[in-house]
Amino acid sequence: MGDPNVVVIGAGQAGLAVSHALTVRRVEHVVLERDRIASSWRDRWDSFTLVTPNWTLALPDRPYGGDEPQGHVSRDEIVAFLKDYAAATEAPVEEGVAVDSLDADAAGGYRLRTSEGEIRAAEVVVATGAYQRPHRPALSGKPPPGLLTIDAEDYRNPGQLSAGPVLVVGSGQTGCQLADDLFRDGREVVLACGRAPWAPRRLDGLDIVDWLARTTYFETPLSALPSPAARLVANVQVTGRDGGHDLNYRTLQAAGVRLAGRLVGFTGGRALLADDLAASVAFGDARYSDVVKVMREQLPGRGFPIPQIPPVPPFDPGDPPIELDLAGFAAVIFTSGFRPDYTRWVKLPAFDEMGFPVAPDGIATDLPGLYFCGVHFLRTRKSSLVFGVGEDAAIVAEAIADRLR
Repeated sequence: MGDPNVVVIGAGQAGLAVSHALTVRRVEHVVLERDRIASSWRDRWDSFTLVTPNWTLALPDRPYGGDEPQGHVSRDEIVAFLKDYAAATEAPVEEGVAVDSLDADAAGGYRLRTSEGEIRAAEVVVATGAYQRPHRPALSGKPPPGLLTIDAEDYRNPGQLSAGPVLVVGSGQTGCQLADDLFRDGREVVLACGRAPWAPRRLDGLDIVDWLARTTYFETPLSALPSPAARLVANVQVTGRDGGHDLNYRTLQAAGVRLAGRLVGFTGGRALLADDLAASVAFGDARYSDVVKVMREQLPGRGFPIPQIPPVPPFDPGDPPIELDLAGFAAVIFTSGFRPDYTRWVKLPAFDEMGFPVAPDGIATDLPGLYFCGVHFLRTRKSSLVFGVGEDAAIVAEAIADRLR
């Protein structure tokens, strides 16, 4: 491989967008991918579909070209799109090359220890994805011996589990979708709910993402968040399955999924659950009201009508359990989100106390030649999304080209 001057780490949408932006600027580079192109998408469960509408499956110089812009393509179609993009842009991807560590080189630039040996580069772009390390909340006690306990990334379909009920922990997009997937299989499902926003799938026949794209919602900068921790709030509860439909606390409860509060621990073969279901639902309702406010305030000034917006439906929490006997349960599946994993292998002072890169516009502060792309809220709300990552990629590529010039 030699010592390339510019290295991009990761061949998902961010790495491929950066690669294309560098190619356009005639900057030679290599893209190192630990597994295969679009590996994080390949790892989703079997029934996964794109949650945003199909028109958002777009990268620089490759807009969505299908005939169902309001539809929701499957996992395998997303992978195919990214593979085709890599081929069409002639991205110089080296698959199967893992970068085990990245640190400063004594002679200047950066040193990368890879599965294919050690290399050096003057410019390095870290594009290893927005979702890196599965997070599990701090819990008291341990689950019963012999009970299967897995993270969402290890789930593929109901058939991989033995017979019996399932406890799904976490109620963002993934938690709701896995609860739905298991319930459709005829399982008894208990969803241990956390704080997550929700929104209707469509308003006046148009996807909620379309309405929000007509406002500044996706342009919201990191600096506008109420606190740094706000970037860890769960993704909006909704699904693209079966053409896309509402999927939230209320729809799951109406279908027959049993809702409970947060999981706080285990004892004596039981799960301990907080008495906070109503508070979690109220949190999601407040975030829905925030979205409604944005649409009401901005749509008219941008030349768009305000859609018919349904009021928040009433919610009856019923009598949610505070203890759950796990005897006979098939599994506990954690869908508690992800956390950055950079500091495990990037040995550079480039991160804040939460582990996110300190990199305005994707350019690492005080570390010339180091860049990041595809990070959740790196610059704006859309920084990690397929249709939004191209803007960040262009900024990073231009900064690299300027330095090389």
